[in-house]
Amino acid sequence: MRVGLIFECGRDGADGQVCRYFLERLTPGVEIVSQYMDVKTNLLEDCGLVASLLVNSCDKVVIIWDLYPAWREKHIKPCRNNDRQKIFSSLQSSNVPLSKVALVCIEEELEAWLLADTRAIRSFIASCKHPHRVGRLTNYKDPERVRKPKTCLTKIFNQELGAHRCYEDLRDAIKIAKAMPDFNRIRRSCTFRRFAEKAAGIRL
Repeated sequence: MRVGLIFECGRDGADGQVCRYFLERLTPGVEIVSQYMDVKTNLLEDCGLVASLLVNSCDKVVIIWDLYPAWREKHIKPCRNNDRQKIFSSLQSSNVPLSKVALVCIEEELEAWLLADTRAIRSFIASCKHPHRVGRLTNYKDPERVRKPKTCLTKIFNQELGAHRCYEDLRDAIKIAKAMPDFNRIRRSCTFRRFAEKAAGIRL
């Protein structure tokens, strides 16, 4: 199977690293073609042109973005439905068959997926602070309800590793993802389940 993935991040962005890794775990042997739009506004406006270049060579194309962009604008609350309408408009303007495209909006941002599995966070932090023990970590049973999950992860890092050690998505996200022993916890995230279904064809 050949899957095209369109991301709002840059080429080395955390979303791209983590989603590619999870898709390879879900579907061993999958061929992935990735395109990166750098920022959310570019994805919403120009994903149609990029998708038109992928649909003919891929079995499916999945467009992935965070509900909240990398920077949060004060007094502006993003709307998933508005994002979807802009994406559909872009796809239609480039004559992309909607039947070959799926949308996955991560709410609020990628770090919600990581917070879903405290085992992975604990394992990663333990590798950083050995031989010291990891303290008690909150078990997030509904990660989509966590406000500012990236900030939440930074607080965990500060608590366990000191104020000098903040969570950095480009460096840490993929390591936490690789520390997940299975999908039993992350499937608590409805947007991850959607990703698994739309990108890999697997219902968790």
